[in-house]
Amino acid sequence: MLVLENFLSDRGSRYAAAGGPCRSEVEAKAFLKQLKRRKKFAKATHNSWACLSREHGPLWHDDGEAGAAAVILRMLEREEVQDEIVVVTRWFGGKHLGGDRFRHVQTVVRAYLDARGGKAC
Repeated sequence: MLVLENFLSDRGSRYAAAGGPCRSEVEAKAFLKQLKRRKKFAKATHNSWACLSREHGPLWHDDGEAGAAAVILRMLEREEVQDEIVVVTRWFGGKHLGGDRFRHVQTVVRAYLDARGGKAC
């Protein structure tokens, strides 16, 4: 599991990214459970995620952050990243970010993909 904590902050909202191997919805739920063992992530406002599974196709969940998982999924498709989950975590800071939140999701996912070094899971 690769975790980039406190990666980005805007108007009080904070973002992080995490990812690792994932081939099914069961594995995605297990990954999220493991991530949320970190109290900080368990208390997050949103843990949006996506995975492009070779066997099951696209898997995703917005976790209340409408549209965030679609952004993650599009980036995984563009980079041809399969069988790997990417989670973007947001702690809401009290001010709505409008369209900036989608740019922040992209920035955090890009940082995660760069940090993993293009390795296939």
